[in-house]
Amino acid sequence: MRRLILIFALIRSTSCFAQDSTYARKMVNILTSKAFWGRGYTKNGLNKTADFLSAEYKKIGLLPMMETYKQAFIFPVNTFPGKMMVEINGKKLIPGKDFIVGNESPGLKEIAVLEKIDSLKFRASPNLQLVLKDKLTWSVATEVSDSTSIQINRKTFTEVPQEIKVDIENKFLPDFSASNICGFVKGTKYPDSVLIITAHYDHLGGMGANTYFPGANDNAAGVATLLSLAKYYSINPQLYSVGFVCFAGEEAGLLGSRYFTENPPIPLANIKFLINLDLVGTGESGMTVVNASVYPKAFAQLNEINNEHKYISKINFRGKAANSDHYFFTEKGVPAFFFYTQGGIAAYHDVFDKPETLPLTKYNNLFKLIVDFNKGLME
Repeated sequence: MRRLILIFALIRSTSCFAQDSTYARKMVNILTSKAFWGRGYTKNGLNKTADFLSAEYKKIGLLPMMETYKQAFIFPVNTFPGKMMVEINGKKLIPGKDFIVGNESPGLKEIAVLEKIDSLKFRASPNLQLVLKDKLTWSVATEVSDSTSIQINRKTFTEVPQEIKVDIENKFLPDFSASNICGFVKGTKYPDSVLIITAHYDHLGGMGANTYFPGANDNAAGVATLLSLAKYYSINPQLYSVGFVCFAGEEAGLLGSRYFTENPPIPLANIKFLINLDLVGTGESGMTVVNASVYPKAFAQLNEINNEHKYISKINFRGKAANSDHYFFTEKGVPAFFFYTQGGIAAYHDVFDKPETLPLTKYNNLFKLIVDFNKGLME
């Protein structure tokens, strides 16, 4: 009988890994859909996503870290909710594909002749500058500058810019309301000892009324992996508690994770280790661990597990970096790794980071590596 129980448990665990691959793909598709509008600051995209994630936490069976799953905070952000028109040499350009507006730009309506500054830069007026780029990369700004800048994709618009017509609307929100989504599975023996898994759910949102940034790899893939792990641990509770935090405001400057560490819903001293997942939708060329040099013993344990099971082709070593939501935890003395994968799509902070081009190549193997690593941390 005991042998049968063990066999059943093994089958159940293996089935869970396979099932969650399908679940992860479903979550990526949902999070990148038009309904959530780039999980940003127009069309209520970010807050709709927060509501969805809270409902998913409840469905999975996570307990809230506070009275609710949401940890609310505010920050300023520059948005572009409406008009987004750029015309050069009489040709209308496509937002996101042919051009992007500088994230700190104010709104502007203007027609002007362009003055060439150098081979890549042009000036229409003191209030409007133009720059030619090989790749358009957008981000989120928390302030507004004095002038409007436009980046033109020189791969899709090959003419020499001579005349420009713009009609761009911005709206600065000084007190934008956002929420971190925080839940946990209670430990069966040591509930006050917590291992935390994190991923930011925000992305760039929309640029104008008709263009949004899906953010499949950045970071729907990380959130989908976090939710899959939450499902696994809710079915397989550990001796210790396992927490799950989806951060807002990462793209605006790690604002959600900073707020969490400054207003922790659980004592930071109780966090034994934190794994942050960001850009984990590929993996055919390996993965990188930020803070590997800060915690060499934990990095050696991770490599030992990977060498035994051959989950990931290569785990690259990287030192301390303030490049994702692990950073402020490390600054507060919480041991933390940031995992990101390599290979596959090159889309990043652009309109081409879509679910249909996201391979999730090493999703199952990364999932297993994290589960095995977590088990070793608490033994």
